[in-house]
Amino acid sequence: MEDRNAVDEPLLANSADAAEESLHEVPETASNDLGGLFIWALTLSAGISGLLFGYDTGVISATLVSIKTDLSGQVLTTMQKSVITSSTSLFALFASPLAGVFADRLGRKNVILVADVLFTVGALIQALTSTVFGMVVGRSVVGLAVGAASMVAPLYISELAPSELRGRLVTILSLFITGGQVVAYVIGWLFSYMPGGWRWIVGLGVVPALGQLVLLAFLPESPRWLVQAGRNVQAKAVLIRVFGSDPHAERKAAKVLRAIEDDVSEETAELGSTKTSGLNKAKRTLIELCGVGGNRRALIIAMMLQALQQLCGFNSLMYFSATIFQSLSFSSPTLTSLAVAGTNFLFTLLAFSLIDRIGRRRILLLSIPFMIIALLCCALSFYGLDSTHSLSLSDGDQAEAPEASSIPLLILLFITLYTAAYAVGLGNVPWQQSELFPLSVRSLGSALATATNWGSNFIVGLTFLSMMETLSPGWTFVVYALVCTIGLGCIWFIYPEMSGMSLEEVKDLLSDGWGVEESLKRRSSRG
Repeated sequence: MEDRNAVDEPLLANSADAAEESLHEVPETASNDLGGLFIWALTLSAGISGLLFGYDTGVISATLVSIKTDLSGQVLTTMQKSVITSSTSLFALFASPLAGVFADRLGRKNVILVADVLFTVGALIQALTSTVFGMVVGRSVVGLAVGAASMVAPLYISELAPSELRGRLVTILSLFITGGQVVAYVIGWLFSYMPGGWRWIVGLGVVPALGQLVLLAFLPESPRWLVQAGRNVQAKAVLIRVFGSDPHAERKAAKVLRAIEDDVSEETAELGSTKTSGLNKAKRTLIELCGVGGNRRALIIAMMLQALQQLCGFNSLMYFSATIFQSLSFSSPTLTSLAVAGTNFLFTLLAFSLIDRIGRRRILLLSIPFMIIALLCCALSFYGLDSTHSLSLSDGDQAEAPEASSIPLLILLFITLYTAAYAVGLGNVPWQQSELFPLSVRSLGSALATATNWGSNFIVGLTFLSMMETLSPGWTFVVYALVCTIGLGCIWFIYPEMSGMSLEEVKDLLSDGWGVEESLKRRSSRG
């Protein structure tokens, strides 16, 4: 069994497979503080993509209850709200697989740059429009940015992450996402009482986008992509910066560089000549992804987790929490929604500290049952509302909640419990998807899994309000509880425990089966 306490463990997650043995030959040295700071700086800089992602998904909640008749001179209907909301997810669905292709051709950094430009343009269109159609266009442009950023940012981070920190570093992206949602709710609350304040709410999304555009000047490209592009000297320079003040930094960088070069050479040999067109290369990569058993199983697991993350209904709360709390007659629905976003952020912090210690599989098996219980309690609470009280989810005809009723507070309590359980598990674990895939199919596998996320997100955003009105709120939450129950069963049977494993171990684990029992044995032997 390999020594997980050795200082010379390979740094780059994507080159760990080939570099692990050779790096152990380097003499043990003191702690590498500068290298660690450099990795954290990279992660935090790239994480701004998550902040933008979170802000632009969270901001719509306050916007929908603040627009009133400012768009096309009429109150928004349920269908208009659904289309405005789901258009972001639809275009993110289109963008995420394309981002995977462009991330290989243009580089991770350049795709993040394009996403920042799209975030800026989309925010300005939303802020300046006076029609429902204009708002849909703005949200669609933002969707392209969100789809690209949500696919490339985790990939970029995972390619620079030490294996023992990979879970926590990628979880930082989730922290930024939830932090962005908190910021969106705070700004939504501050501007909700100002006439036309919703324009400021959506328009302020340009600030972090422009900030990241400036930071991009100081961000390096992924060493793995640099080698792919034939820029080996630059790749080595990045690796030396990663190893920081370590006296063996240059030697270690050279060893990791050789490992990456071997990986790229092997991939090129498998896919054919480097002159192969991008389309043919993508086709061959897709064949390898779906035709090789281990790769196919990795894709099924990644897509299952991403679908479950959305179909469990959580983002319906992010999109429509203010609408729900308005229908329950809370005096400040946007401020009430902040409790949901704040809980999401705080428990994502908890996940950050636990995910690598408890393990991905275990944290899901422990948290999802609490989600199911909370959803069923929400359903019962909605049924407990007075039979004469009918929830109205459009702005034009809002019913009053029964006076002195504690049921709205119970619903808020159970939604908060559901949010906490989600943030600890499903909010984070699916984004560890890059560790499932070998190098040659990592970008495409991650892109398809992310596309599954956005496809499921689109379904939830488009159907939630209609389900609440046609099925009733109670049955809507029962449906989400059923989805969680099915997902829990899938995780139990096919999702192995991969915490603390090198990428080579993960590859071997999935090569002949799902590897659940084997992974638990390995986890147990590590203590």
